[in-house]
Amino acid sequence: MATNHHDTGYKELFSHPEFVQQLVEGFAPSEIAGLMDFNTLKNHSGNYITPLFEEKFEDVVWSVEVTWEGITQRVFLYILLEFQSKIDSTMPLRLMHYVACFYDHLLKTRETTVRQGLPPIFPMVLYNGSQRWSARQDIYDMVQPAPPEFLRVYQPHLRYYLIDEGRYTDEELISKRTPLSGIFGVENAGHSWEALQQAVDRIVEIVKADPNKDRVDKIVTRWIKRHLQRVAPKARLNLDRMSSLVEDRNMLAENLENLVKKERLEGRQEGRQEGRQEGDRRALEEKRKTVRHLLSFGVLSNDQIAVATGLSVDEIDKLRIEDKH
Repeated sequence: MATNHHDTGYKELFSHPEFVQQLVEGFAPSEIAGLMDFNTLKNHSGNYITPLFEEKFEDVVWSVEVTWEGITQRVFLYILLEFQSKIDSTMPLRLMHYVACFYDHLLKTRETTVRQGLPPIFPMVLYNGSQRWSARQDIYDMVQPAPPEFLRVYQPHLRYYLIDEGRYTDEELISKRTPLSGIFGVENAGHSWEALQQAVDRIVEIVKADPNKDRVDKIVTRWIKRHLQRVAPKARLNLDRMSSLVEDRNMLAENLENLVKKERLEGRQEGRQEGRQEGDRRALEEKRKTVRHLLSFGVLSNDQIAVATGLSVDEIDKLRIEDKH
């Protein structure tokens, strides 16, 4: 997966433990999140060269302590940032390979040993794209046709948990009331400046109410600036002096308001253009209807009908031929 500003922005976002917590608590299964002690989050992120795909890929890796049935152990949260425009149907294969490489890394760095055993991993794929995710979520499901029963136990299994941002409605995101849900709302606004303006207003209110407002404000502000530069590289946004989403709200609002006005103006102009085209089409149809009516009498020549209707003699000739057929 090629690195771009989108991936990099999210990688920076998830270098902060509170956003990893918001991702798991807000978008992963509640029975998993409920077992985690987020005070024990530890960052293990790194780039790993993967021989199979010969690429350096962007991932985010954290560990967290999980307690269940009186046992406490460390679980690794393996978060793959997937923001390619095309859905990768080989994702189960890729993820199995990445997880294997990560296990190999843990052994080589003596994070664990074969005798101690490999730690459990919770693989997550965070995806944002206009198409809804359709790739299979377990490598086992890629084995087609299904093998006979006696072979099934020997087939590989690795399932990842998918977070497809575009599947969440505005109402679902608003109900979560976290900075990350606000960021997802900004992403889902797409290139509609009016929707983006509303999403930014919501995230400002969320940040203002956050107990760690100053810290979160700085993190979200950096992300918002990068996001706006990505979606509107030619918009000439004046955001260089914006250092706080909350304190510099008016500066951002002014930039977005100008873009909303431009969007509405372009929409009106496009509407007028479409209206003119529709009007021209209807006028042409009326003229053709009149020509056919005059031709039915068989009295007037093509030249006379052309003068009366404004259509060319050639067009009238075509209509005369069409009517004969």
